[in-house]
Amino acid sequence: MNDQILEAIRQKLGDGNRSTLADLTPRELDTARIPGKVHAVIGMRRAGKTTFLKQCLAARAQEGVARERLVYFNFEDERLVGLDAKNLGVILEEFYRAHPSLRHEHRVTFCFDEIQLVPGWERFVRRVLDSEEVEILISGSSAKMLSREVASSMRGRAVEALVTPFSFREFGRAAGLSPEVMPLPSARDTSGWTACFDDYLRIGGFPELSNKDLLPRRVELLQGYAEAVVFRDVAERHGVNNLVALRAFVRQLLRQPASMLSITKLHADFRSRGIAVAKQALLEWLGHLEDAFLLFTVPIAARSERQRQVNLRKLYAVDHGLAAAFRVRSAQDLGHDLENVVACELLRRGCELAYVRTTSGHEVDFLATTRDGERHLVQVAARAFDPTTLDRELRSLDEAAVTYRDARQWLLLGEPLPAGTALPKRVTPMPVWRWLLDREGDR
Repeated sequence: MNDQILEAIRQKLGDGNRSTLADLTPRELDTARIPGKVHAVIGMRRAGKTTFLKQCLAARAQEGVARERLVYFNFEDERLVGLDAKNLGVILEEFYRAHPSLRHEHRVTFCFDEIQLVPGWERFVRRVLDSEEVEILISGSSAKMLSREVASSMRGRAVEALVTPFSFREFGRAAGLSPEVMPLPSARDTSGWTACFDDYLRIGGFPELSNKDLLPRRVELLQGYAEAVVFRDVAERHGVNNLVALRAFVRQLLRQPASMLSITKLHADFRSRGIAVAKQALLEWLGHLEDAFLLFTVPIAARSERQRQVNLRKLYAVDHGLAAAFRVRSAQDLGHDLENVVACELLRRGCELAYVRTTSGHEVDFLATTRDGERHLVQVAARAFDPTTLDRELRSLDEAAVTYRDARQWLLLGEPLPAGTALPKRVTPMPVWRWLLDREGDR
């Protein structure tokens, strides 16, 4: 190892051991220590993974862990070019040279950011886990290795912590509101949260945009986030040269969240517009974009794997703000945005998602199955005050309940129903904003 790298390691250890810990909006993710396991912090670019690592250190400090036992180390540094796996141990040795009394006596928390930049890093992390009294959190999001692969590279030794753009609860906290007023908010609390929800629908959840000074550049920034995924996580990583078709594909996908996705139709549309691309390439690109957390798809609810494969999947963006940034028309598509918000929240709560099509052809937006096996039929309606619309939504839930008898039924509303509207007892109506604030334990 050359002297420049060694000096950079010493400096970074000193800076990372003394820097101010993040005091920003807390994220609602569980990183409780599991012996013998690494926490792999994964998620889309700009969702806040680096900030979350520092917040984890801040949480340990609040628990009473001494500051010298909390270390943040970022490998994205030009001075570390040439560092390889066999020399990673120097980081540990230099740290314990400065703090010899800690070795094997006190647990030290190391946060290794962008660690995938060092080839062979996995062996180093596994060795340290087995030989030292440490807690390790890792993250990375470069084109060399997607953050999801950072987790899988640990071969069962990692527990994933998925960092998404802000949930509505986190967005509200960033705006100075307290979700703890639920489930019994005052009239003032309700007014504050409904106004906040309007902002959330307009802005989206990417943490950087909670800075009001950046709102005039919101569309530019959001499009830039998507472009970074296109170029670094798909084109650069997978050697895609047809950038015209790839960018057109991403724009088309992000413009139609909460819609059925037909690659066949998209391919035909591209051909009619003179965009040359193979249908198989579009399928592969879709997989790459899902791996990069830009979007996700939801299958039809069916017992047969064949049925799930032959039926169209529904498409959702990782954040509804991205859809708004790429939308051609200026008017907000409230129904699709609300459904996208609910889909993202259900995933945050750890649900497995599918959509339901009844025997008569009606659709329920989500069959959500929790980690405990509880099932929920969730219908999202932007405006259901019209009797015909309300009857359609309720009929869909009623028909789906014939198959999923044990499922709790939800009608999530963008706008309130008229006073005195009668609903079946089995259906729980709730404004979307309020449902987003109610976590499972609050119900």
